[in-house]
Amino acid sequence: MAEGSRSGCPINLSLEVLGDRWSLLVLRDMIFGGRRHFRELLNDSEEGIASNILASRLKNLVDTGMLTRQPDPTHRQKVIYSLTEQAIDLVPVLAQLGSWGTRWLPVSAELSIRAQLLADGGPALWQRFMAELREEHLAIPADPALDGQSVRERLQAAYLAVASH
Repeated sequence: MAEGSRSGCPINLSLEVLGDRWSLLVLRDMIFGGRRHFRELLNDSEEGIASNILASRLKNLVDTGMLTRQPDPTHRQKVIYSLTEQAIDLVPVLAQLGSWGTRWLPVSAELSIRAQLLADGGPALWQRFMAELREEHLAIPADPALDGQSVRERLQAAYLAVASH
């Protein structure tokens, strides 16, 4: 059993890392929104996260190995957060969570379109998206056969199309 954990249950241990409301939303915004700086995560949060909560969650996500934190070469006082393989591996979980929420909860059309597209695309689309995230965050080249519009661009275009109606 992991030291300081309630039990060695994999669901319990996962919830100890991701079980608060904000951690998954920070990861969601990084994965689907491409946000990598503190200000982007703070100012563009749909749910209005407070700065002290965001700072705490980013620290926890770095400490648990979900994110890395590096100085931003374009600005001395900024840092860039990057997803680790652990966080990228959550894409199928987030896709399933979004699909479940779309089926069972009173979601809005514009905020559920991404979940619908991920559900429709299934594991093949999730794997493509994960390869794109690995290239963006881990500098692991994606398969050259994946040229064309990125998954994030497709999801964003669908969101904008629904939101404009």
